[in-house]
Amino acid sequence: MQGYFITFEGGEGAGKTSVLKEIEKKLREEGYPVTATREPGGIEIAEKIRQIILEPSHTAMDGKTEALLYAAARRQHLVEKVLPALKQGKIVLCDRFVDSSLAYQGYARGLGMEEVYQINQFAISDCMPDLTLFFDIRPEVGLQRIAENVSREKNRLDLEKQQFHDNVYQAYRMLLEKFPNRIYPINAENDLATVTAEAYQKIVSFLR
Repeated sequence: MQGYFITFEGGEGAGKTSVLKEIEKKLREEGYPVTATREPGGIEIAEKIRQIILEPSHTAMDGKTEALLYAAARRQHLVEKVLPALKQGKIVLCDRFVDSSLAYQGYARGLGMEEVYQINQFAISDCMPDLTLFFDIRPEVGLQRIAENVSREKNRLDLEKQQFHDNVYQAYRMLLEKFPNRIYPINAENDLATVTAEAYQKIVSFLR
């Protein structure tokens, strides 16, 4: 039995992580077999790579180094956690996947979306999400949320200039146009309950 791979994407402060937790809980209550995870991370090796990537003091990190580290973490996470869960027939909810690398490193860092895709193609071997939810929020709104959330740990990407986050947002809009059958937009500027309800309905209708 093959499961379903569903990814959550969006810029900083979009609320993906909070929504994912709520949807995981709702799906479990409905009896769906669910595995929730995140990128970079999800398993020990990838979590250690995450610490290297997102450490605020690592300002000297080259863009290509960053892209390669994300791809390395993604590969290990995929073979150790995602693929086994899919083979067991589970619904895998993942906070970020390849689209993040295309937006952040490919477009915002200027490495080229196709170039970054090729790096990741080596890592994922054609394993792409069945459904991707794009949490659509203007960068200035997302960054304001982060600034107001004192409990949220600030990472290296949060420290980037406004233009970087504007570029990330533009890249996601481009991906939305390129993959309309896979990527579904969610208005993430609404309150958490509204966003969660819309995302949940889209996932459940997809599963049915």
